[in-house]
Amino acid sequence: MTHPTQQGQTPQGNRQESGSPVRNRLILLGVVVVAIVLAAWGIVERGVHYHSLSGVTEEAAIPPVTLISPQPGPKTRQVDLPANLAAWYEAPIYAQVSGYVKMWYKDYGAHVKRGDVLAEINTPSIDAQFQAAKAQYNVKLARYNLAVITTQRWTALKGTQAVSRQEVDVQAANAAAQKAELEAAEHEVERFQALEDFKKIVAPFDGIVTSRLVNVGDYVNAGGGNVNSRGTASELFSVADVHRMRVFVSVPQDFASVISPKITADLSVPQYPGRRFRATFLATANAFNASTRTVTTELTIGNEDNLLWPNSYATAHIAAPGNPDILILPEGAIIFRAQGMQVAKVINGHVHLVSVTVGINFGTTVQILSGVTKDDQLIANPTADLLEGDEVRVVPTTPGYNIPTKAQQEEDQKSVRSHDANPDEAGSR
Repeated sequence: MTHPTQQGQTPQGNRQESGSPVRNRLILLGVVVVAIVLAAWGIVERGVHYHSLSGVTEEAAIPPVTLISPQPGPKTRQVDLPANLAAWYEAPIYAQVSGYVKMWYKDYGAHVKRGDVLAEINTPSIDAQFQAAKAQYNVKLARYNLAVITTQRWTALKGTQAVSRQEVDVQAANAAAQKAELEAAEHEVERFQALEDFKKIVAPFDGIVTSRLVNVGDYVNAGGGNVNSRGTASELFSVADVHRMRVFVSVPQDFASVISPKITADLSVPQYPGRRFRATFLATANAFNASTRTVTTELTIGNEDNLLWPNSYATAHIAAPGNPDILILPEGAIIFRAQGMQVAKVINGHVHLVSVTVGINFGTTVQILSGVTKDDQLIANPTADLLEGDEVRVVPTTPGYNIPTKAQQEEDQKSVRSHDANPDEAGSR
């Protein structure tokens, strides 16, 4: 006979044993479902990543570009060039007679008027020759006077039997010869008188003494100036008229086309930082220097206050009218190839290469004489491997990077206006 308690335990144990496989199957089913979900999620995610990567790859295969348009050229062209200042008139003064310096009267920086005596020279030999020339003149004058009187007497006896006609003609010819000798003696006196006058070294015009290379007792050579201990000659004085100054500027060839009486220049000199002096056009050589490809241009400037000195160095900030009708582009937009210089237009998302003719190189920008219009959309920085018909993707420009800011545009304009500050860069095309 079975015990009731034991009979009661047997159904409960059977239920526990029968419940365990169901739970296990549920757990297993859940694991399978999770695994399937994770696998499906991974497959879907990989597909999404694949399509995304394909899109990025396809997009990267099309190069991005930014577009620019040609800009009008500057209304005013400016260039900074080295300049040399010279006096309106400047004369080195040499001795015209040989002798020893008796005294000098004007030193460096002295203001002189025309005819002022700068120095005197002792010339004993010339003095003696001058006196001899005057004595010789007096001898010739006495002989001439005697010949004139003799001729008059013989001429009075011409119609009588006392003298012959031949003798009268001889006396007349003798008087003429004596007159010629008298004139020669007179010219000799005048020559020595001029040499006597050269004993005084005088200022040729109003101005200032810029150099004095002579001292008392120095020997000076006629026509050769002051002979120093080495035997070389130099001027005795230099006098400069500085009421106006001449400014000489070597203008590069690519800027020479705008040289005209309309141009002006502001001069700056090291001794007056921050100050400008206005100079105006005076003349140009109309010919280039073969070695530098520059043309000498002469400007003029008033110097009533004597602030500017001869032979000074200055910087000439020259302004001249520009031509806004000629377009300009950044140098980076130009493609240099065997076909010549080209730019890259974008038409319907594809590249179209156009040959252009360039003009003046301003340093960061360059003139475009032909090939583009102001409405063309051009690639700002085309790559070297860009070909005709290539597909491109236009991206928006970034202010301050692809599109210059206002400050950068002003800086670019300054660069355009001062493109010839370095003649070497101005001459490079």
